[in-house]
Amino acid sequence: MAAEDLARAAARAFTMAGWRHRVIIATYAYQGLAAGFGLTALPNHAAALGAPAAVIGGMSAMIGLPWALQPLWGPVVDGNGQFAMGRRRAWLILALAGALACLALLPLAGDGLAALPWLGGILMLHSACAALADTAMDAMIIDRTPPGELGRATALTRMGFVGGMALGAAAFAWAIPALGLPAAALLLLALGALATLPVLLVREAPGDDILSLRHRPADPGEARVPLRRLLWRLFAAMRRREALALIGLCVAEEFATSAFGVRLAVAMIQEGGWDPAALSRLQGALAVLGGTAGALAIGWWSDRIGPYRALALLLGLCAVAYAGSALLLQGPPSGWPSALALGLTGMMPALAFVALAPAVMRSSRGVAAASRFALFMASLNLGSSLGAAASGPIGAVLPPWQAALAAAAVFAACATVAAKPERLFRGAGSRSESAGNRSAAMAD
Repeated sequence: MAAEDLARAAARAFTMAGWRHRVIIATYAYQGLAAGFGLTALPNHAAALGAPAAVIGGMSAMIGLPWALQPLWGPVVDGNGQFAMGRRRAWLILALAGALACLALLPLAGDGLAALPWLGGILMLHSACAALADTAMDAMIIDRTPPGELGRATALTRMGFVGGMALGAAAFAWAIPALGLPAAALLLLALGALATLPVLLVREAPGDDILSLRHRPADPGEARVPLRRLLWRLFAAMRRREALALIGLCVAEEFATSAFGVRLAVAMIQEGGWDPAALSRLQGALAVLGGTAGALAIGWWSDRIGPYRALALLLGLCAVAYAGSALLLQGPPSGWPSALALGLTGMMPALAFVALAPAVMRSSRGVAAASRFALFMASLNLGSSLGAAASGPIGAVLPPWQAALAAAAVFAACATVAAKPERLFRGAGSRSESAGNRSAAMAD
């Protein structure tokens, strides 16, 4: 029996599809829970207390800033992998422990408008830990997932995140006003600890330790890469026109989405009379629709017609959705017109991301994969943070319908860029990889 138990424990590894799927969904559900609390329910609660858009946007920018700095974690994860717990999983566990410690500090911040700066600061530290966890998980997916299953793994990351975010937005929209911020923060800590259990129970590979602080002799593929050489390879790969174009798309579309989204949510509560809890539930429902059945459908469609063609078409549809929302927002942001505008401008960018992800993964393959993928993801988060910070100044000069038109123009420009893959993207992965290898050889 002892041998059978040992064999079952060895099979409980990330390299096995069933366990890999459980770990991916749970880890990204945790990220979604924290985002639902910090980026949806908490800002809506602050708006109900009378906080201006500039204060809410500033707090959201604080929370999102560490995600913009995520590439700093890439060389750490790529260059240090001699752990008995696994090359990537050791970093993942360390990061999740730090994230849970940050959540344990939230009840000490108190409640009310005076607590917002403290809450923003603590959640900013949490985001730094969560960004490290995300970098380690992305690297583990790239390392341990067969190439033919990467699309499925990517879909599960999206499904886990949006499911967790929907649960977090809905649950904490009720819990914050009903229980108070300290009690709601304790609930977030309990749910977060539960979501991290699969990471603690599943090995990265069959021979790894479950929990250990030991180092082990490096395998040939896990040898420590000198930082100078790693950064040179990363620079050589990311200076390509294809990579720069993708980064530009990531920043621009997330900026437009976030700037308009924060502006519209504040206007719906403060000008349209929307209940914050009802708005949070609506936002959560839209996230579920876009990130589950919608994500699977777009992923299947993208595989059939190609990621760049699908991306261009979806970005064009985003422009149409935002232009239509401008027509819906000619009056006060209340009732079904504002709800429909929120739906159009919330779901379409989420579906566009599903088409963007395969293109990003293709460009991230090769040398320093974790660092390159983190750089692309950081550009998305940078755009989101910049958009949140700009929502206040934009709201001071533009009514919601004009902000929607401006966002439509940004998406139209992005669609125009993505529609020319023969000039910008074709062969991005292979050319970037060969460029990185050539530059590494010169550096050696």
